[in-house]
Amino acid sequence: MADIAQLTRMIEPEAKALGFDLVRVKLFGSRDDLTLQVMAERPDTRQLTIDDCAALSRRVSDLFDEKDPITDAYRLEVSSPGIDRPLTRLSDFSDWAGHEARIYLTAPVDGRKQLTGILQGVEGERITIDVKKHEPMTIGFDQVADAKLLLTDALIASTRPLSVEGADEEEFEDEEASEDADQNQNEGLD
Repeated sequence: MADIAQLTRMIEPEAKALGFDLVRVKLFGSRDDLTLQVMAERPDTRQLTIDDCAALSRRVSDLFDEKDPITDAYRLEVSSPGIDRPLTRLSDFSDWAGHEARIYLTAPVDGRKQLTGILQGVEGERITIDVKKHEPMTIGFDQVADAKLLLTDALIASTRPLSVEGADEEEFEDEEASEDADQNQNEGLD
């Protein structure tokens, strides 16, 4: 299996060259069905467009064709982190303070291996989360094995898509096509 830290060091300059922040690099699946997942975002919008994903995918593909850091066959998946995004950087925990998250720990703290609650923020290298049906807990960033935001109404309300341009036109075109099909079907009945 390829070294994720090495892959991240290779991919990050490619993302930066396009003006993106790298969110996560993850290699998963079996040897016969490997997927290299690359998540990135624009710092100003925290999202990527389809064109952004394609541009980063081309850069990573070209680099990996040249350097060949993964010896097995793999599928490259480039995406935006999405609304229920993974929290991979210390700054994510402060940026998303006030939102609900689930944190999986490297080892139990107070008998808990998983913390679910509202992120309170970061102080130094320590994260505070108000754990549901418990109390606020503070843990070190180094104790986080995995973390992600949870899909809530508050998160949806605070996260807007980059653009909804064309959404109404597309819906209108679909309605017109449906009306034309209905009319053609009715004419066939006469």
